[in-house]
Amino acid sequence: MSLFEDTYRTIEKGSEGVFRDKGSKFIAYAFPFISEDALKDIIQELKDRHPKARHHCWAYRLTPDRSVFRINDDGEPSGTAGRPILNVLLSLDVTNIIVVVVRYFGGTLLGVPGLINAYKSATQEALKEALIVEKTVNDVYTIEFDYLQMNDIMRIVKDENLKVLNQKFDNKCFMDVEVRKMQVNAVVHKIGNIDGVKLMYVRTL
Repeated sequence: MSLFEDTYRTIEKGSEGVFRDKGSKFIAYAFPFISEDALKDIIQELKDRHPKARHHCWAYRLTPDRSVFRINDDGEPSGTAGRPILNVLLSLDVTNIIVVVVRYFGGTLLGVPGLINAYKSATQEALKEALIVEKTVNDVYTIEFDYLQMNDIMRIVKDENLKVLNQKFDNKCFMDVEVRKMQVNAVVHKIGNIDGVKLMYVRTL
């Protein structure tokens, strides 16, 4: 992701796709995915749903700059499952997504080219059913200010069209806002011009 690029493509919600070859059935499940912490639960849920399936192979991409990825062949010959799944994600330039392909073995070996095609095709079918959306890369900031400065802060929030995530108003007020990457410098500058206001970076979404 370049310095000025602050958008990425991902899927809006989960989707499924199916591919069959020589009796084997490949069911692909695509999910929005923002943290590796969710991996075990997703795999376990699909294993519970498909206890008789032979393989549960997967690939994911994470982060808006698309720099994090992992693949797993789950017992298939190396390079025949996870890599073809990942290649579909790469070709569509999507991130914050995981695709798990569940395979029921049909009794006939497909060979390496057949497996690569099957895992790729199942993934493509799932993503054909998915709604791919473009999202912005946003930073979350906490603003700390005095109650008397409320109007000044709210004017900036309105002018810059910031999303307020939560707020607490008392003598000392706190507000968490989402700021699009390309707006950060302008917002920091405007808030910095108000005496006594503190602005703290929290995380990037």
